[in-house]
Amino acid sequence: MATPCPERTREIQRIFVRLMTRAVGAGNDHAFACMIASRACGLGALPPWLGLAPEAFTALMGYHFPGVSPEVLSSLDGVASNPAREDERAELVILLGAQRAGHTHSELWMAEVVAAGCMAADHLWQDLGLWNRRALTALMRRNFPRLAMANRGDMKWKRFLYKQLCEREGVYLCRAPSCEECADYHVCFGPEE
Repeated sequence: MATPCPERTREIQRIFVRLMTRAVGAGNDHAFACMIASRACGLGALPPWLGLAPEAFTALMGYHFPGVSPEVLSSLDGVASNPAREDERAELVILLGAQRAGHTHSELWMAEVVAAGCMAADHLWQDLGLWNRRALTALMRRNFPRLAMANRGDMKWKRFLYKQLCEREGVYLCRAPSCEECADYHVCFGPEE
C-alpha cells in the first residue's frame, strides 16, 4: 500500500486504536481493524462494508469490536461489487470456506472479505487494506491453514487462489511442466512490497 499522507496516517491509526481498544482478543481482530481503518480512510479497494452484507458487517463489528458502531464505515460509499464477476467471487468464497480452520464464524466473514478483495486489481494485501503482505500471510494461515500450507513456494496470494480455482476445474495456468521452469516465475512468486 502506498504510504498515505501524515494526516491520513494519523486518522487510520486513530480508527485502528479505537477498534483495538474494544477488540475481544479473537484471532482476526487485528486484520479486521486494519481493513476497517484503511477502508474508513479511503484506502484499499474493498467495496462498502468490506464486501459483506450490511447485517453481516454489523455482526462482525459486534463480535470483534463490541461497542464500536458499524457506522465507522458509513462515510465512504466506495466501489460496489461488479455483478458480472459475482460467480467468480462466489467460487472464491466456496474455495476459502471449504478450506477454513473451522474454529470460529469469523472465518466465514474473512472468506467473503478476501473474495471481495480478489475482485480488485492490485496485490491482495493492498486491496484488502492490510499494511503489508506478512499480515495477509498470517491471516491465511489462521483462517485457511490448508491453503496456506499448500502455498509452499510463497506464490502471491491472489494468483495462488486463482490457481487453486483453475486446478479444481482441471485448467493449469503455468505454461511449463513446473512453476520453477516457467518464464513467468518472477511474476507469480517473490516479494510484493
